[in-house]
Amino acid sequence: MRPMRILQVITSFQTGGAETVVFNMIPRLCLLGYDVDLCLFNGIETPLTKKLSDYKNVKIHRLGCSYYNPLYIYKLIKIMRYYDVIHTHNSSPQLFAAIANLFCHKKLITTEHSTNNRKRKLPLFSYIDTWMYRQYNTIVCISDIAEKKLKDYLGQNMRVANVCTIYNGVDVEALRQALPIERKSIGSNKTKFVVVMVAGFREAKDHNTLIQAIGRLSKEYIELWLVGDGDRRGKLEQLVSDLGLQNIVKFLGIRMDVPNILKASDVVVMSSHWEGLSLSNIEGMSVGKPFVASDVDGLREMTQGAGLLFPHGDDKALADIIEQLYSDHQMYQQVADACYQKAKQFDISKMVEQYDKLYRDLQ
Repeated sequence: MRPMRILQVITSFQTGGAETVVFNMIPRLCLLGYDVDLCLFNGIETPLTKKLSDYKNVKIHRLGCSYYNPLYIYKLIKIMRYYDVIHTHNSSPQLFAAIANLFCHKKLITTEHSTNNRKRKLPLFSYIDTWMYRQYNTIVCISDIAEKKLKDYLGQNMRVANVCTIYNGVDVEALRQALPIERKSIGSNKTKFVVVMVAGFREAKDHNTLIQAIGRLSKEYIELWLVGDGDRRGKLEQLVSDLGLQNIVKFLGIRMDVPNILKASDVVVMSSHWEGLSLSNIEGMSVGKPFVASDVDGLREMTQGAGLLFPHGDDKALADIIEQLYSDHQMYQQVADACYQKAKQFDISKMVEQYDKLYRDLQ
């Protein structure tokens, strides 16, 4: 009997939560005996595509250089017919693959990576989404709150028995054992108390509150590392300049050594307006550092009982928490230990095991 052939379809392989999940899943699914390939709407070369190219048995289909070209539907029809299961991620792959499948008749799975989607506020899209989700055999949400919000959105328009939750996972022990980078390599030194946030500079992320919180603290000991890139970088750099923080805020760009950066930091923060389930949340807790997050859906359920929450957008409350962690070593260690223990519940092996069962149930 030949192996099941799975096609992972996603908008691009830029560095982000959904992209990292797919990247980490593919080799592990191959080890379980699946033939897994990748389809990118925007096939631009990225650090993740370069790393995936090391797996010679994984083919990368690149449809073009944009995210929403309707011509991709025709291209998907030609590609999808060679696979048993089509697993989509993000909005445009969800819709275009559902349309293409009218001509291919494959098993469809999609993963919802967020609790919030702007199109859900537009009446027209509710009809499109109702049709689209009906085409899927299974809809996977990455947190309980993401599942609840999707079901609330769909309401009575469709059956929701095919919706489930599979939490994203990371390689907890690999993160725990990562070696810290040399701080001097990025112009820092051992005396600084380093706060780090790993996130793209996009609408969902609330870097402003974190930068403003850092501005409330003493420049003598504090330093902020921002890992990531995106459309809002210019605005954030301007905010840093306006607050006179150029010497203590470092923009590190997109990095492939995130575990090593996390290990070299002192506190990991995720300041967001909304989340599905932040991989940076789990990664930050895995390295044995205190994790601090906005009290919003997607972060709250992961952080409660281990890390520390601050009211959404409250830079003073965030600054107070960072100050406490700096000055109270016992509190610091208690929070760090609790974060690591919670992170172990979200090891990637558990996530892959659940997807494995889901794929096999479709046979």
